[in-house]
Amino acid sequence: MNIQQFRFVRETIRRNFNLTEAARSLYTSQPGVSKAIIEFEDELGIKIFERHGKRIKGLTRPGEAVAEVIDRIMREIDNLKRVSDDFARRDEGTLVIACTHAQARYLLPKVIPEFRRRFPKVHMSLAEGSPPVLAQMVLHEQADVAIATETLALTPGLVALPVYTWEHTVVVTPDHPLADLPANKQLSIETLAQYPIVTYDHAFSGRGSIDEAFAKHGITPDIVLEAIDADVIKTYVDVGLGIGIIAGIAFDPRRDKGLVGLPAGHLFGAHHTKVAVKAGAFLRDYIFELLEMLAPELTRDVVLSALDEKQTGSAL
Repeated sequence: MNIQQFRFVRETIRRNFNLTEAARSLYTSQPGVSKAIIEFEDELGIKIFERHGKRIKGLTRPGEAVAEVIDRIMREIDNLKRVSDDFARRDEGTLVIACTHAQARYLLPKVIPEFRRRFPKVHMSLAEGSPPVLAQMVLHEQADVAIATETLALTPGLVALPVYTWEHTVVVTPDHPLADLPANKQLSIETLAQYPIVTYDHAFSGRGSIDEAFAKHGITPDIVLEAIDADVIKTYVDVGLGIGIIAGIAFDPRRDKGLVGLPAGHLFGAHHTKVAVKAGAFLRDYIFELLEMLAPELTRDVVLSALDEKQTGSAL
């Protein structure tokens, strides 16, 4: 057996068992991939893939175990390369941050300028998407870290660490009836239900807790528009489409002078934005620095301890 066979098996799985796509991504021929996999199966004495004629349909039960071992081996091989690169070039390289629009717009501008000052030779990229997509990017090593509120902590294979806690804010125009709500009076679900609502798409920024809060009161809210980022929500609130429910981090009275913000944490609870890395991945020095810049308590020792704990748990 050899690394090439491992690579062929792993890529076939990644490409949803499509040998043609796997061969194309590996810059080789489909018959060559098929032949190498069959030889590997013969050497092991087991079938890794379920087949229907010449088509691969999925993994066999022993194939699932083989796939896990191959994934660990290839991850460690990648780690060896990163160790070599890290000691050869400790302050330069690439960094891909997968994040939601909210984190790119409101969190990272507080961090990236200082990171660039410390590591001017590191080429940075931001990849925006929904939390499930971000999680998969890190798992498939298309990104080094992911930052989001949903999904990351629930995704096997990721180590998710807390960055900050936030609550929702209701935003209205200054002439809206809610803008005159007395300071000593809190919003209620019943009050919000009286107005059309603009808020997040279901995959973003605590939308689930918004739906749960209304459902708990037996109310179906009039959600007239869903969006993936707070800037769009605020725009449509400003033109009178409805009241907005956004993440508190997205509202700044100095910047959003045309809107009034009303605290809504008592209605929709507290939410925790996390940063995630792949379990077992080798992290360069500047990634440890980034994590600590995102949250001062995420020191190298804390991160390493979380990674070790995840690996130990997986081994058990």
